[in-house]
This record gives sequence, structure tokens and C-alpha cells, in this order.
Amino acid sequence: MQDYGSKEAVHADMLEDPALYHYAIFSDNVLATSVVVNSTVFHAKEAEKHVFHLVTDRLNFVAMKMWFLVNAPAGATIQVENIDDFKWLNSSYCLVLRQLETAHPQEYYFKGSHPWTLPARDDNLKYRNPKYLSMLNHLRFYLPEVYPKLDKILFLDDDIVVQKDLTPLWSIDMQGMVNGAVETCKESFHRFDTYLNFSHPKISQNFDPNACAWAFGMNMFDLKEWKKRNITGIYHHWQDMNEDRTLWKLGSLPPGLITFYNLTYPLDRSWHALGLGYDPALNETEIEEAAVIHFNGNYKPWLDLAIPKYKPYWSKFLMPDNLYLQYCRISE
Repeated sequence: MQDYGSKEAVHADMLEDPALYHYAIFSDNVLATSVVVNSTVFHAKEAEKHVFHLVTDRLNFVAMKMWFLVNAPAGATIQVENIDDFKWLNSSYCLVLRQLETAHPQEYYFKGSHPWTLPARDDNLKYRNPKYLSMLNHLRFYLPEVYPKLDKILFLDDDIVVQKDLTPLWSIDMQGMVNGAVETCKESFHRFDTYLNFSHPKISQNFDPNACAWAFGMNMFDLKEWKKRNITGIYHHWQDMNEDRTLWKLGSLPPGLITFYNLTYPLDRSWHALGLGYDPALNETEIEEAAVIHFNGNYKPWLDLAIPKYKPYWSKFLMPDNLYLQYCRISE
């Protein structure tokens, strides 16, 4: 068996080749990441031109690396990195990391103390999700630092399934915008005033409450424009403004909406269908025709509480012959 390290060395030039199709997936879930990669490669017309950059945490690094050593899909290039190896990602540079290192955010996330009251229903549980304490969730705001040699990269969440060849995304003219994303304002509760605190003057004086929100989960980022416009600097500015955590709710989408305000190119809605992780009444035709389907919400397809009729879209990209998965019975 070829050593994984030597295999990466052989493909080192591909990892930085801007002429290829590059993906970024940041996750601590090996199986979920595997489904994203498998489904993407399955539909790719030229798999050898697709490069997957996977970043995980120290706990899952060996598992992630070994999984793709043994189960790598044919043709594609896969790089697995440990976020702890990014020495530049420290509390002196990253404001979120510094904030997460304090004791107060722990109370904020888990004890419910917050000067800006969250809505009722189960949203409180959503915004107390431990994933918001993970730097993997915020690494998306540092893409040019992670991949300095690339011009464009497609960011994918680990709870998506690819159903079509995504190659055409790299040829879309984003007209000078930095972020290509599907807008969500045709759905309920998906404008800026849903995510940002417009009772705060720093928000109300700088943003339109009726501006259309968009989805994180499948985003084409122009890294050349990103660096030209100092997007990471904009992100840092607003994170600094929000040190008392009164400008927006938890998660990466609210600061994303702010950071890429007036810098987001609306992709056709057929590229990205949302809601499979919470809405059992989605339009089946829209699901079937979407290039990417997204299990955003709490009912993830790898959990027992997944919406049953949606789970096969995900589980068919698991490996049915894998002995370990058979023992786990995860595809049932």
C-alpha cells in the first residue's frame, strides 16, 4: 500500500494548481465528509481535476486521514489537515478564538444568559449547539490564509449531498462579487432582520433589514477578490464590534451576512436546495432537480431522528460493502 504522506507529496502541485476545481470541507464528522466527497466525485465528469481540501480537529485527524487512505474515491485528489497545525490561527489574530477562550461565552452558549433575547420555539437549542464553539465553524472566514495559492474555492458543509456535476460553478461570472450563494429570502424568516439585532445602532445604521439573506453550505468564493477587498479584515472589524455579543445571534451565518454585505452574487436556486434537516414538506421536484441538497437543521441524515423519506438521498453515497458500516447499520 502506498504511504499516504508520499501520495500527498506526489500531488502537492495539484493542491495549489488554480486551474483545477478546489473544494473546502471543514468537519469533525468522517462519514458525513465521506458522503460529500463521494457524491461530488460520483457526478464529476472529470474526477481527476477535482481537489478536496479537508480540515478537521486533532481528535478526528487520524481517523479522517485513514478513512480517505482506505476509501478514497477514484481519480480525485484529497488532502486532510489538522486545524491545530495552523499556527497562525491563534487568539492574538483571531478574535473569535480569543472570545471563545474566555469563561463568559461558555455561560452564554449553555446557560442562556444573553442581553438580546432569542426567539421562542426550539431556536434556543439550535443556538446553544456546541458546534458554535468549534473553530472549524469559523475557519471559513480565513480561506485565503489556508489556501494562499488558489484563486477560487467551493466551500461545502458536511451535511450536504451533491447530485450533479458542480464544475460549471467555476465558470460563472460573479461580476466582481466575492461570495456566490443561493439567496433564501423567498423563504420565511430569511432576511437580515432575522439574524441581526436592528435595535442596535451599529446594525441599523449600516445594513438594510430587508436585505436578502443567503445560504452557507455551498458557496463559491473568489479568493483574489477576497484579498483585494480585505474580507478577513472586515470580518475581524465586526467581530470586534460584537465582543459583547449583542449585534447578532450565534453561528457563522450572521457575521457572514455582514462580512459579505453587497459582495454576494446570487446563484440560481437550482444549485442549492435547503431544509432537508427540518422540513418534511419540501417540494420533491425541487429536491430531485437541485445540484446540492442540504440537511440544514437538527435532523441530520446520520441520526435516528432524520426525516425518513430524505435519508436515502444521503445513505446511498455511503459504502454498502464496508464491513464497519454494516456493523453500525448506519445506512438503514
